[in-house]
Amino acid sequence: MKWPVLRAFPSFSPRYLRPFLRLCAQRSALATGKKLHALILTTGLSTAQNSFLLNTLLHLYASCGDIASAQKLFDEIPHTSKDVADWTSLMSSISRQNRPRDALLLFAQMLENGTEIDDVAMVCLFSACAWLRDVEVGSQGHGRVVKMGLEGRVKVCNALMDMYGKSGMVGDMRRVFGEMEEKNVVSWTVVLDGVLKWEGVSNGREVFDDMPHRNEVAWTIMIVGYVGNGFSKEGLLLLNQMLFHCGFKLNYITLCSLLSACAQSGDVVMGRWVHVYGLKMMGIEMDIMVETAMLDMYAKCGRVDTAIKVFKCMPRRNVVAWNAMLSGLAMHGRGRVVVEMFQQMIKEVRPDYLTFIAVLSACSHSGMIDQGSYYFDSLQSVYGITPKIDHYACMVDLLGRAGRLEEAETLINQMPIPPNEVVLGSLIGSCNSHGKLQLAEHVLQKLIQMDPHNTEYHILLSNMYALAGKLDKANALRRVLKTKGIRKIPGMSSIHVDGQLHQFSAGDKSHPKTQEIYIMLEDMIRRLRLAGYVPNLAAQVFPGSDGVEDGGVSLEKEQALFSHSEKLAVCFGLLSTKPGKRLYIFKNLRICHDCHAAIKIVSKIYDREIVVRDRNRFHCFKEGSCSCCDFW
Repeated sequence: MKWPVLRAFPSFSPRYLRPFLRLCAQRSALATGKKLHALILTTGLSTAQNSFLLNTLLHLYASCGDIASAQKLFDEIPHTSKDVADWTSLMSSISRQNRPRDALLLFAQMLENGTEIDDVAMVCLFSACAWLRDVEVGSQGHGRVVKMGLEGRVKVCNALMDMYGKSGMVGDMRRVFGEMEEKNVVSWTVVLDGVLKWEGVSNGREVFDDMPHRNEVAWTIMIVGYVGNGFSKEGLLLLNQMLFHCGFKLNYITLCSLLSACAQSGDVVMGRWVHVYGLKMMGIEMDIMVETAMLDMYAKCGRVDTAIKVFKCMPRRNVVAWNAMLSGLAMHGRGRVVVEMFQQMIKEVRPDYLTFIAVLSACSHSGMIDQGSYYFDSLQSVYGITPKIDHYACMVDLLGRAGRLEEAETLINQMPIPPNEVVLGSLIGSCNSHGKLQLAEHVLQKLIQMDPHNTEYHILLSNMYALAGKLDKANALRRVLKTKGIRKIPGMSSIHVDGQLHQFSAGDKSHPKTQEIYIMLEDMIRRLRLAGYVPNLAAQVFPGSDGVEDGGVSLEKEQALFSHSEKLAVCFGLLSTKPGKRLYIFKNLRICHDCHAAIKIVSKIYDREIVVRDRNRFHCFKEGSCSCCDFW
């Protein structure tokens, strides 16, 4: 936009400016829009006397995401001149900036102001509720939609279904869908996404097959659903159909979604396919988002060295790419490499708060107390970053793992913000590792207030009671859980073999090769005992036990330990792969001490590298030792 064009107007009237401002809003041309705003101010054109100019400027800043300027202009508009478009422009902008609570607050102010609510406002409301999983407010909004007669508006119903779907209310989502007279491809896609998330890939596929029309988004959601749940072959077949029969191509959003699903499920085979496709379609210089998702996928699938290669080949690296690389190395316990790489990073880009979460996490997993303390102290003073709750959680974890629980507790008490479940969860985990029962009891009371239905901390404290010989308290705590109907999250271990995901739970006998697996398990336990393995019976607590450890109880505990999901997955991997091939196991919970000790020996006697990704980090077992150095 050239200035001579603007100055060519015979009279600099607001009616000439509004089309230019609207054009800037449509094209997100904030810089040009600001110049126009400056021109308005410097030419003495009073926006106070031309409220419609304020409206147009508000829409410009809101559309371009400059919320501070939009809010300022919004406040300057007289109440009598504010229309519903002004309110919804600001609400939409706030929602796009992931500030759902502020969006809800603005909606409440709309109601107090007596502003007429339209369909755009309701879409903003449902979007905020979907982000917050706030079904209560969302249901109230549903009632308002019915009263206002907006049930026929497709966009409103789509946003309403999305809110129910993201909140797990699949029945309500389906009901809204069934009552819609008009449906578009977005309507079907919202239902598909919700069904896949809460009802599984089988029901999701039924919805997908019933869709009258499918766009790239619908195909991607279905394929990602397959891959994320371990159905690699089905996902690849559908992907081939999408590409070669329907003529769609994968854009960078689709590629990132697929890579994210591979990272979640640990499916490196599918991840490599996406890597090759990306190279063929985009060439050597791929989109930076795809490359970042790619290195993240390799790191989370246990191939951290491949992730490093991808990172080093990137022609451009922004702070997101650096953070992904540092986080991947931290998960693998390579703390010293993270510290060295951080020194390179600050020469290229400015670190943000996520960078220091990765660095502090790396120090925690590697026992680097001095380095971690140094970086935590440098956050504000050197880098101008105010420590957030996640930074405090990392420091509590760092101190707790090292046995410095008094310092960790002092840090929590000195925090300028209230501790959350992650902070206190780190502390109680350290109490378990170092046998600090009294402190664990105190922390649990606070955790119960935050999340009464979380079983993990109850079970952890129950085990601590049992180890301390206080079985009456251990059983009482478990009875409380049973009375409340709260169940322990079952441990699951997964392994990919020949493009198929195989999952195991403790004592699992549902696998087609169960007989061979348990024969292998029996032989593995025999060889483990010969190598010096002694089952850690103290780690296996039975509810209702009276503390009398007779031979029958001990044998039962041994059998329970031997059939933990990790050991079953390892046995299946040994059976199903060639000798010497590395095994990759994925556990949804923290690996137990007995399995950790056993797999170390297995790696030596079977001459196998075994990589286990648990909820916290990676363990690379090789020649009888683990990369975590028993510090996890």
